[in-house]
Amino acid sequence: MRIILALVLATPLTLFAQAHAHDGHDHDHGASDLGNIGKAHLETSCSEAAGSEIDRGVALIHSFWYAEAEQSFRRAAAADPGCGMAWWGVAMSNLHPIWAPPTADELKTGREAAEQAKRTGAKTDRETAYIGAIATFYADSGTVDHKTRMLAYERAMAAVEGSNPKDREAAIFHALSLLGIAQPNDKTYAHQKQAAEILNRVLREEPDHPGVAHYLIHSFDYPELAPLALPAARAYARLAPGSPHALHMPSHIFTRLGLWDESIASNLASAEKAHNYIAKRMPGAASFDELHATDYLVYAYLQQGKMDEARKLVEKTAAITKIDNPAQFAAAYAIGAIPARYALERRQWKEAAALTVPTNIAWEKTPYAEANIHFARGIGAARSGQPAIARDALTRLAAIRQVLLDQKNTYWADQLEIQRLSVVAWLARAEKNGGEAMKTMRAAADLEAATEKHPVTPGAVLPARELLADMLLEDGNPAEALTELQRVLREAPGRRNALQLAKQAKR
Repeated sequence: MRIILALVLATPLTLFAQAHAHDGHDHDHGASDLGNIGKAHLETSCSEAAGSEIDRGVALIHSFWYAEAEQSFRRAAAADPGCGMAWWGVAMSNLHPIWAPPTADELKTGREAAEQAKRTGAKTDRETAYIGAIATFYADSGTVDHKTRMLAYERAMAAVEGSNPKDREAAIFHALSLLGIAQPNDKTYAHQKQAAEILNRVLREEPDHPGVAHYLIHSFDYPELAPLALPAARAYARLAPGSPHALHMPSHIFTRLGLWDESIASNLASAEKAHNYIAKRMPGAASFDELHATDYLVYAYLQQGKMDEARKLVEKTAAITKIDNPAQFAAAYAIGAIPARYALERRQWKEAAALTVPTNIAWEKTPYAEANIHFARGIGAARSGQPAIARDALTRLAAIRQVLLDQKNTYWADQLEIQRLSVVAWLARAEKNGGEAMKTMRAAADLEAATEKHPVTPGAVLPARELLADMLLEDGNPAEALTELQRVLREAPGRRNALQLAKQAKR
């Protein structure tokens, strides 16, 4: 870890500073005018025209602009029908290692592209290895679970990197695959640190690579590691300013460190870029990138006590009738989380209890996102004397959790269990069962502490340990409440509600 600290906090500061001087050509080559999306180069045996589109597609993948990346790779295939790496790119564009498992449609598209890549073939052993690696992910996708296939893909990419030590893209894609297999309950962050070590090695050779900066942010997007990512966070948006995600991504680190002004600036820029992009392609629709940035914006505004700014975004979100991809998990999460956190963070319990489930999202695709609404309803109802609504919310949370368990989606099932236990605890307290309430609330806080937040969210809609401290305060235990709040603020510096509760505990 000392090696990583030295690399990230010393040399990269200089390297990232140098990166801003590049010419910033946008790799568009007649495609959509996206602006400067950053530079990437993957050496292939394909034609010059196909190679240019492959480079563009790789740069887009490194900023998670998957739909545009796929179009670039398909243009590469059209330019050179013998280019198997073009179909490798289409398959890669449907694998989103850090986001979520591919949807059924993405899985089908990716599997067919991987098969086409193998049929088309490659002229070098190195390209054959790339194609073989992505094929391991899609192989047996109908019978083998996502986690197992991701582990196989990571091993395959490790072999590609090992056999091609001078191939920087192989190293970067291997680092991304390591982040894709990192487990949220691994508090040693072993895979994240391994990825960071690879990325720092590449950084010395390619200081202006958008993927390096991007994936370093993801590698260190954890409370105790976040300071290590500040150089990357402050560089990434300048490396690929045409990308909404590149403009947003630094706010992950700014949020972790309580740098609210910087988070707001990042997400305002990202939301504007995403809005302008989708306005040209689907007039009247909201972009999932814009919604994702808006969730982070609302969170930051709430921490600064800027309630009017937050309210305007809540109202704007509620008025959305059309979304570019209503099944996209980041869009669904934002639609559910924004009104929930707005009500709960302001401690407006009746308002939270009255929330309804929006109808502009395909919730069956992302049931864990819908759960945020029911969590808010349950907490709000339990704390405003409406037990029937609280019980209804608990019924819905339990049903959604069972769906996730049936899908073997244990991460989100655990997140729902944290929410369910929290509602159970506050309902028990409302029903004068204080001992059971405290025991259950502690269980929720401990379960939350054993895992990590998903990158889709700036933070828990309302942290379980914060709810525990609130309960301790109401039960007349300020010293113990303060201890719990200090733990909250170590994990999430600058949380306004925790700071205000801490002031009460000190009186």
